[in-house]
Formats: sequence, C-alpha cells, structure tokens
Amino acid sequence: MSELSINTTQNVKINFIAASVGERLGAFFLDLFIMISYATVLSIVLFSWLNLGELMSGIDQWSRGAILVILYSPIILYSLVLESVFEGQSLGKKVVKIKVVKIDGYQAGFGDYLVRWFFRVIDFFSLFGLPGIIAVITSEKAQRLGDMAAGTAVITLKNKINISHTILEEIDDAYVPTYPLVIKLSDNDMRIIKETFQKAEAKHDHEIIYKLVAKIESFTGIKNQSGNNSDFIRTILKDYNFYTQHM
Repeated sequence: MSELSINTTQNVKINFIAASVGERLGAFFLDLFIMISYATVLSIVLFSWLNLGELMSGIDQWSRGAILVILYSPIILYSLVLESVFEGQSLGKKVVKIKVVKIDGYQAGFGDYLVRWFFRVIDFFSLFGLPGIIAVITSEKAQRLGDMAAGTAVITLKNKINISHTILEEIDDAYVPTYPLVIKLSDNDMRIIKETFQKAEAKHDHEIIYKLVAKIESFTGIKNQSGNNSDFIRTILKDYNFYTQHM
C-alpha cells in the first residue's frame, strides 16, 4: 500500500493510505453494474414496452442518435456527476469506502473530476483497462493516468485519520482568542501538548495536566486566566489554530 502525505492549509501533514488496485476495481465494477442495470431497464421500457424503435423509424439517423445520447447520458456522465456532487465519490466508491482527493491537500473541484472523466477512455476502456491498472501499480502515489493529469489520488477511508489525531482544532468564524503569546509554540510543541493532554485526560491524571500547564506558562509567559487547567489547555489549542490560520 502507498502512503500519501497531504499538507493541509495549516501546513500540517496528514498521512492517508492510497486505495489499492483491488479497491479501485471493486468500485469500478460496482459502478459498471449500476450503469448496465440502468441501460437494461431503460432498453426494456423504451424498446419492449413503448416500442421506441418503431417510433424512431421515421426520423433521420442524426436525430435518432441525438435521442439515444440524451436517454443514455446518465451512463456517459455517471462518474463525472456523482464525483462532483458527492465530493470525490461515486456510488461504487461510497460502498468500497474510497475517495478522490487532491494531492496538494485541497478539495478536488469540477475541473479535476472532468479531467479524470476524460481520461477514463484511456484508463479503463482501451486495452481492457491495462493502461489504468499498470499506472496505479507502478506510480508512486497509486495514480491512474487521469489522476496524474488532474493532480489527484484515490485514498481509502477505512483508515481515515480523525482530526483528533492532529493538532487541528475545530473553531468557528466567531471565535475570539485569549492568549496571543501562544504563537511562541511550534507545531511540534502543539502535537506534544495535545497528545499528552488527551492521554492524561483519559486517565484522569490531574497531576500531569497541572505539570503541562506549568510548562506552557513558563515557556510562553502566558498565565492561566480560566482557573481550570483542562479548559486552559483547550483554549491554548484553539488559540494556536486561530493564529496559524490567520497569519
């Protein structure tokens, strides 16, 4: 399995596991089954029940082709539309729990999905799909040709890293920081603080939390204004995220 290291907008590296060839093929065949099922049902309804073939016999070939393209467009645009709507996932990808992401840490956009969709013809429907399979196996980031062109990769969500495993903290737009001197700390300091605090809190080890607060105060010159050591550390973590986002 290939490991992808993605830099977030806060310059924090988060590691993901690239989806395997088996996972990607599994998602592909599930999507293919859905598309074939749609085509089968549509054909039965239109040609067996409604006799569309006889109705179209009196029109020219170009008009007949245009009608068929419109009717079967959900199959043609299936992956492009669903990946755009579900932010990198088709129905098959949702079941297998894999997702398309940008390798620079940003959310993939419609243009990225469009490039990937365009290259499907080469990756999946030429030479029995060998170009795409070979590219995924041999590339450093397990990318097919469409991924390389779009700057994307497909990751597995089965081992998705939670925000609690990083120094990131969820803060809303109205958040007001308390301790400006928190910027004296580094990303590595914050990782140590957060990991130590979470372990001490889980064990109800108030002595470790007290020592952690004392260490923060002595290093930064910050004084605990809350009167509660745990609340102080939570504020420190949020303040650090606030200032690093706005620097």
